[in-house]
Amino acid sequence: MKKPFIAGNWKMYKTISEAVNLANGIKRELSDCNEAEIVLCPTFTALASVSDVISSTNIKLGAQNLFWEDEGAFTGEISAPMIKDCGCKYVIIGHSERRKYFSETDSTVNKRIQAALKGGLNPIVCVGETLEERNSGKTLEVVSKQVKGALLGFSTDQLKEMVIAYEPVWAIGTGVNATPDQAQEVHKYIRELIADIYSQDVALDLIILYGGSVKPDNIESLINEKDIDGALIGGASLKADSFIEIVKKSII
Repeated sequence: MKKPFIAGNWKMYKTISEAVNLANGIKRELSDCNEAEIVLCPTFTALASVSDVISSTNIKLGAQNLFWEDEGAFTGEISAPMIKDCGCKYVIIGHSERRKYFSETDSTVNKRIQAALKGGLNPIVCVGETLEERNSGKTLEVVSKQVKGALLGFSTDQLKEMVIAYEPVWAIGTGVNATPDQAQEVHKYIRELIADIYSQDVALDLIILYGGSVKPDNIESLINEKDIDGALIGGASLKADSFIEIVKKSII
């Protein structure tokens, strides 16, 4: 049985000192937890400091994005080797906010995944539809396109290094989360899609997370669904007590 996978995406919140305080608060309760894969994803400026806080624990570090080149004249970007050097194991790629505000596409998501794998990082690849797309009955079509575009050209062994996160755009930061049935439908579809592209065994082993207004009061109903393996958490990860409660409730 897979361990629950719980990742906190701190987005553009927390100064270095605030991030250290938050990481210490989480560390006090979860440092020895091995019943779940716990990942903290602070902003770039706090990566090294948070890494120092959690270095002797079971908690892992993740970044929120990366560029597809290792180095060069790309002002403002950060590369896989730089992220790895900060102590990261994971990196979020293709989050809907990156797609919406920074013109990320399935093609650039694919290039970033290539860079992450080359740099020894495990990508957390995000997919999900807008409210307009859901209301138009295009959810599965959109998710299929994003999954296929993101994974184009990757081998089975490479896929085994990845995590996929289904994040309906309409549920991110809105306080409205997909119902367990809605989330399960898409998670099941993603797993079937992976089985078609790769194999049933690979699909069964793949970790698929749900993201979108996950809170302590809904994590249990979500993670009890057959194809939901964990959560990518935004706002509720910015307070130690709520994040800790989510982790503890995810451990069945």
